[in-house]
Order: sequence, then C-alpha cells, then structure tokens
Amino acid sequence: MAAMKLGIIGVGIMGERVMNAVLRHDPSVVELGGIWDPSGDTMARIAAEHPTVPVKDGPDAVIASSDCLYIASPPVTHLDYARRAMEKGLSVLTEKPLAVDLGDAVAFVDEVEERKARAAVNFIFASSPGVEHLRRWIAEGAVGQVESLTIDLAYAAWPRPWQMDALGWLDKREQGGFTREIASHFLFLTRRLVGPIVLKSASATYPDGPDGDSSETAISAEIEAGGIPVTLKGSVATTDKPDHCEWTLKGRDGSVRLADWTRGLKLGADGEWEEHPDCLPLAETRPILLKGQLDKLAALTAGTPLPEGAFPLATVQEALEVQRMVETILASG
Repeated sequence: MAAMKLGIIGVGIMGERVMNAVLRHDPSVVELGGIWDPSGDTMARIAAEHPTVPVKDGPDAVIASSDCLYIASPPVTHLDYARRAMEKGLSVLTEKPLAVDLGDAVAFVDEVEERKARAAVNFIFASSPGVEHLRRWIAEGAVGQVESLTIDLAYAAWPRPWQMDALGWLDKREQGGFTREIASHFLFLTRRLVGPIVLKSASATYPDGPDGDSSETAISAEIEAGGIPVTLKGSVATTDKPDHCEWTLKGRDGSVRLADWTRGLKLGADGEWEEHPDCLPLAETRPILLKGQLDKLAALTAGTPLPEGAFPLATVQEALEVQRMVETILASG
C-alpha cells in the first residue's frame, strides 16, 4: 500500500506540530503532499527550515497533491476547505469546531453521510496514552458503577502564552474562546467514555457583556452523559497556571482522573492520587499522540479497519454533538 500523502492547510501551532509529526513518521505510512498558509512569512520560514517540505502556492495546489487534507486554519474556513477536498475525493481531518455556524455544520455532516466520505475531527484524546490508562483502569473495575463526573478548566489568561499569534480570532466571540478550543476536547472524551451528552443548564460570562465581541471568561454547565451527572466549570484569571485541566470520574468503587492533558491518575486507598507508572510529560506524550492520530488517519484514508478495541478518530457526528453543546453554553451568556 502506498504512503498516504497528507496535505496541510494552516501552519500555525497545530499545523506545524502535525507537519513535524509527519516528518518523524515512517515514510511508507505517511508523507507530506503539500502545505500552505496565507502568511507569506510562515511559508518562507518553513521553506528555509525544511527545504524538502513541499510548500504550495495555495489551498487548491495542496488538495491536488494530496490523498488526505488536514485543516488547521481558523474555524470560519474549515468547511470550505473540507468540501473542496471531498469534491476531489480526498479524506479529511479538520480541527474543531466543524464550523462557526451550527446550521452549516449540520449540513456538512449530512453531506459526509450522503457521500459516504472519509472525514474525521482532530480531537486528540482519540490517541492519548493517558486516556488509555483511564480506559484500562475503568475496564479493570477501578471505578465500578459510575456516579458523577467533573470537568474543571482554568487559565491565567486567554489565549494561553503560546497562542498569541492567533489572538486576532482566538479571543473573539465568533470563532474563539476556551470553551470551543479546550472544553470541546473534554466533552468529546465524556461522550466516548461515559455516554451521549445532554445539556441541562448553562451560563457564560463575557467581559464586554452580551453584545460585545470578546470571548468568554467563565462558563458553568450541568450535563448528563449516559444518565450520569456531569459538572463543567471553566474560567480565566482564576489560577496562576497557564493551563489547568482536570477530568475526574467518580464511581462507587473509586475515582480516576485525567490531569494536565496527559496524566492518568487513580485515587488510592489512602485518599491520595497515584499517577500511572507509564505516565509521561506532555512534551514526551505529544509525539506519541500525534503518531497515533496519523496512523488512524492513514487507515481511514485507505479504508483499513483498526485493531480490535482501538479508539477511532472522532467522527463528524460526534464533533457535531459536541459543537451543539458548546454553542448552547456560549449562547447562555
């Protein structure tokens, strides 16, 4: 089987991380078909740092040279590029959210289903070693009958320091905010591990009021997942940490937690949280995670089934379910 040729549109933080993951990957599985970003400075830097990377002069050129398109541009552009790629027969992996317009996201999911297109969304917990640790503990009975779930998110400032190049849209209400950018990942994880998600109540706070254009500074939501109560809270300027995130599942027989994106923790008999012995820091986990996403994307593109028990990439249907909840939470402010 020939290597999947991956095209990348949008070479910001995530686009460049995926590009580097492809360069590290087995070239018999995946190689770069082409990359493009509207920033000429970015393209010049990439060309200088990676002379072998196929830098293209526009999105259509990337699509023409690829088997699969990864879309890491701002959300307002996601579905235009996805539709153009699908029209040419490519598989698609897009960043979340699917779109900024919920109606357009619904229409896109319908199109994917009608075409039987190969499309997925880059929710990274689909390939997270930390999530695998939680899955094993849950399967081994460490939690028992699930009783509740809490999701706690906090940021010293928004956007986070490494995202400031995207300040122009990431701190704006139309496309940005931590609920779309971060909470969506944990809602996807909740959907996968606990069950279908239903919003019961929500509130959102904006620094410039309901009619401004700034992103939210606080959210609170009560949710049910497979009938289990879920509490989601998120806020800005309430911690000194640039990125605090905890997903804690409590059961009759014990509790497990995913902390700081990658750390699988289990509550010990002494009441202390114990880290999984194979836990790695985020910097060491990220290459493993991205390799897993690329392997699954190559399988999706080729129509090859995953090994039994493997966590597949997030479907567009799952992403739409998450987006519906995110947008409803944000509209509550």
